[in-house]
Amino acid sequence: MTMGDATTAPRPDVSDMYAVHGVFRDTLGAAPGLVLGAAPEDQERVALVANYYGNVLSFLEAHHDGEEKLVFPLLRERCPGNDELLDRLEAEHEEAMELLKAAEVALAAWPGGDAAAQRDVADSLESLRAPLVAHLSEEETEGLPLCAEHLSMEEWGALPGHAMANFHGDKIWLVLGLIRERMTEAQRTAMLEHMPPPAVEMWTGFGEQAFKDYSGQLHAPVESTAP
Repeated sequence: MTMGDATTAPRPDVSDMYAVHGVFRDTLGAAPGLVLGAAPEDQERVALVANYYGNVLSFLEAHHDGEEKLVFPLLRERCPGNDELLDRLEAEHEEAMELLKAAEVALAAWPGGDAAAQRDVADSLESLRAPLVAHLSEEETEGLPLCAEHLSMEEWGALPGHAMANFHGDKIWLVLGLIRERMTEAQRTAMLEHMPPPAVEMWTGFGEQAFKDYSGQLHAPVESTAP
């Protein structure tokens, strides 16, 4: 993209990123209640909550990978005066990945584990949440305006496909549902219009109902075991 192109080409609407960031803020914010609220003897519930956060962490990893491969290099090329910001955002990604991997280890040890394993999961997710929320806010206030100004619609639009292709969880429809419930109706319509046909068929065929059923089970009232 030349400088002339940058000033005349249509600019991307980056507001959809607020829904994605909202997924991470909300799901990690709910972790203490969901994790500590699972009775250790209720292994079905433990497996459900562990699976939920396993998918959330996989999505976070894919999301950060997309920014690092598709967004940050272009911003470095086109915004040479913002290297300090981009260095800081990339360093924050590295910190998040270390905390994410620790949370994945804790999640893997939780099913069949004891109260200490349960507490480790809650603590590790909170350790990830606190710095991640600060990072997301910085991206929104300082990074997204650069994306809106310096990326093309096509370049910005490549992010969702990259995230879906690099998602290694077992419930992509869960991720789609979590994002969609934080979008406006117009954003949800646009999302379907830009998704590949197989993904649309998956969502409309069974994914939307699977998400509703899963969410209903996850958020059903349970007796708390928190101290």
